Amino acid sequence: MRGTSIRQGIAGFVGLLLSGTGWSAAAAPSACDALAASIASQPAGPVFLASYPTAAEGPLHGAAFLYDNAAAAIALVGCGRTGEARRIGDAILLALDNDRFWHDGRLRNAYAAGAADAKPLKLSGWWDPARGQWLEDRYQVGSDVGNMAWAMLALLALDRDGAGAAYAAGAERIGRWVAGMRDERGGGGYTGGTFGHEPSPEALRWKSTEHNTDLAAAFTRLEESTGRAMWRERAEQANAFVRSMWDGKCGCFAAGTGEDGVTRNPILALDAQVWPLLALAGGNRRYAAAVPTVEGRLSVQNGFAYGEARDGIWTEGTAQMALLYSLSGRDTRAIFGAIGTLRAPDGYFYATNTQALPTGFMLQTDPTKPRLYYRLPHLGATAWIALAERRFNPFTGTTALPPAPAQP
Repeated sequence: MRGTSIRQGIAGFVGLLLSGTGWSAAAAPSACDALAASIASQPAGPVFLASYPTAAEGPLHGAAFLYDNAAAAIALVGCGRTGEARRIGDAILLALDNDRFWHDGRLRNAYAAGAADAKPLKLSGWWDPARGQWLEDRYQVGSDVGNMAWAMLALLALDRDGAGAAYAAGAERIGRWVAGMRDERGGGGYTGGTFGHEPSPEALRWKSTEHNTDLAAAFTRLEESTGRAMWRERAEQANAFVRSMWDGKCGCFAAGTGEDGVTRNPILALDAQVWPLLALAGGNRRYAAAVPTVEGRLSVQNGFAYGEARDGIWTEGTAQMALLYSLSGRDTRAIFGAIGTLRAPDGYFYATNTQALPTGFMLQTDPTKPRLYYRLPHLGATAWIALAERRFNPFTGTTALPPAPAQP
């Protein structure tokens, strides 16, 4: 249940040299190159990248979603481009210190794309000529805990790469805010965060399998960085919720819970199936049955859809599966072939191969409308393809799956 989900001159994809477990682009720049070029095109200093750089005027235009930028920063670390990654990491740190209202460790779900040099930092929005006013999306100004976890993972990837202690300190500040979302209902874990504008945003009482997977990984990395046992305890709280969402008969995870914190959301979402295998200690073995479930119920055209409607390829999720396949030693030629067809003229990758891809969820801002991915060049999709190209696991900050936990 990812927050960016409504979520161009480089030549097109010319050819692939394929091997049994990976790919290389013979005559086209890599996704790493595309990310680095996007950073280089910006003014000097801290920066947030537009999530959908060609989006028309409206909620997506000029919006730099926190998750997409965090994923891009981690991918750049994996690409060996730490200098470029630091420019996003520094923007995240500036956002912590220079919000127009909040000073408690939370971040917004989205910021205005471009140089992060204003105080307070600019939030994304658009001019509505019919109303004659500037509008802001209520989701974008809110704070999902999953997005906070990805910001933590990005800062900790920089810390692990030796970029400086300020990044780990920033991750701790975010973690302390997230800790306030701890929930005792049902399987425990952490609630969704907040939705809407200051000073009194709505508290989101539902819980997400994907968000808690993110937090389990982020808290684990935080404990590794700081040595503080409290972060291990918080990782286990998130991990316990993810375990409670596993259905052995289905070989799948529920997407999370409803507002009561107990009732399962039965939607089969791709990221909720894949991320626990990438992120949790021993998850690749414990939840191995999720892979044939995904292959049987979510596969489409050598790629994968977001949900069971299977109306088209979800590029980002397909790259997530490519990374899982690669780190598991599986043949990735077909899946990378599908990804290769989705390159946009600018070197980014389209979010989907269809005009509008349903996720199975409804918009928080308008529950009467479906949450969709559009065929637009997408930062998040490009970041995940870079991660898959480099076999770099964003949840561990290494080129490996997390090891199984030590036996007592």
